[in-house]
Amino acid sequence: MINSGTNIIDFIRVGGIVTGIFILFATWLAARIIDATLAKLGGRFTHKRLLINQVSTLVRFAIYIAGIILALMASFRLSREVILAITGTAAVALGFALKDLTASVLAGFIIIIDRPFQVGDRVTFNGTYGDIISIGLRSVRLFTLDHNVVTIPNNKFLTDIVSSGNWGDLEMLVQMDFHIGLDQDLGLAKHLVGECLTNSPYVFTGKAWEVLVSQTVIDDYIALRLRAKAYVLDVQYEKAFETDVTERVMEVFNRYGIQPPTILHRPLSGQASPRS
Repeated sequence: MINSGTNIIDFIRVGGIVTGIFILFATWLAARIIDATLAKLGGRFTHKRLLINQVSTLVRFAIYIAGIILALMASFRLSREVILAITGTAAVALGFALKDLTASVLAGFIIIIDRPFQVGDRVTFNGTYGDIISIGLRSVRLFTLDHNVVTIPNNKFLTDIVSSGNWGDLEMLVQMDFHIGLDQDLGLAKHLVGECLTNSPYVFTGKAWEVLVSQTVIDDYIALRLRAKAYVLDVQYEKAFETDVTERVMEVFNRYGIQPPTILHRPLSGQASPRS
């Protein structure tokens, strides 16, 4: 502990305060410049976009931590007593007044190390669906498909479930359902859906695709469901891929007379149809 007779001015570098403020400003500016530069690189080299985004997150963390340490060293005479005093005071303050902030900062480090998701991933969290655009010291920013930026404290990810659709890859599995009537040509319909999948300009052919068939109930009557599963070549084209395949399927179904589900009327076994 610091003796009561010790003047706090003795531990402050009066001229260093200005230097510390300048260091913090320079740290913020450097982080912004690096973010902007790497974002431009990601737009130019799209096949490396996710890797560049992840590097940007790590570099930003390192810059902020280094800047804070340098600012403290410039502003204070960091003797053993000062270090103990600052550490003790900070621990008490963070423990009581900044409990949630401290939890979010620690959770940010856990996210970087454990990597449940990465910058560029398309995730679902607590009903919100979109792309991770940044992982900061305090929060994660998620850009939804309707162009909203959602800010989520880091500590929320430690207790709630988050689902990542691509987990560091550009390509992502997309699932689309199509329904036809029980009396339709199932083999033809399945073949047509497969052709629509593979002919789309957004499909990633490096991974297997499939069309699964099952019965389902729609509005209290049975239908055949064709579930198309294929990888889109880039997560940013997910909705464009769904739209393109759906338009193609609707067009060929109409061309070949594949009808949607409907209620089928048929006589009971052994019972003649009523006379007209």
